[in-house]
Amino acid sequence: MNKLRNFSAIATPLIRNPQIISSLNSRRVTVFPHRLLSTDATVSGQTNEGKSSEVPSGFDELMMQPVSWLSLLLLMVTGGGIIVYYDKEKKRHIEELKNASTAPKQGPSAGVAAIGGPFSLVNHDGKSVTEKDFLGKWTLIYFGFTHCPDICPDELQKLAIAVDKLKEKSGIDIVPVFISVDPERDTVEQVREYVKEFHPKLVGLTGTPDAIKQAARAYRVYYMKTEEEGSDYLVDHSIVMYLMNPNMEFVKFFGKNYDADALAEGIAKEITEHKGK
Repeated sequence: MNKLRNFSAIATPLIRNPQIISSLNSRRVTVFPHRLLSTDATVSGQTNEGKSSEVPSGFDELMMQPVSWLSLLLLMVTGGGIIVYYDKEKKRHIEELKNASTAPKQGPSAGVAAIGGPFSLVNHDGKSVTEKDFLGKWTLIYFGFTHCPDICPDELQKLAIAVDKLKEKSGIDIVPVFISVDPERDTVEQVREYVKEFHPKLVGLTGTPDAIKQAARAYRVYYMKTEEEGSDYLVDHSIVMYLMNPNMEFVKFFGKNYDADALAEGIAKEITEHKGK
């Protein structure tokens, strides 16, 4: 825009000067296709070089209209302003795109995630339980299976350490829960023997295939049999721990990337913030 202002500052006095306007208007030009001839030139079918210049029929009257130098000057001023304006807008747009590509983006907030819901399972003592049995307590839920060779034992060991750290450092009691995604092999007895290897407070839950499917669907948990050879198979499943508040409402999930210390700190932070609300 500075270029446009400088040009206008020079052009405006010239355009408003009566003598210049009179001088410009005294000279007119005649416009032909591909040529610009002064009115002093011979236009009776001959060019200045004496060669014929034919004009298409019906086009001569349109192209013979006089155009003043003042109009051309105004056109140049306008065109120059448009060029400067679009050049500036182009640079501004490029700068905005550059800033947008490097600026951190915050994801849209969609409220509380639709995780959790009713379930009806059997605990490791053979007692029927639902989500209502955990009301009034902070709960940490993990889905897995007792025949898991490494991941489930590692995650449950981490969970057990975090539960003890929360109790020791923050005085927070939390109920750890293991829900089987292998109802065919994980009987009540099998789950009982499994959970007692990790923590005395760990609650093991199993149930019918339909009951397990309902619970997994409520918590958005994926699981599927893989590498099946008779009764020997593995179960591919989500590796996530779900922190539920005393109303059995979802608060946060913790993935495999959390170690025991980070898990304990993360849970303590969420509980502290919840109490401060």
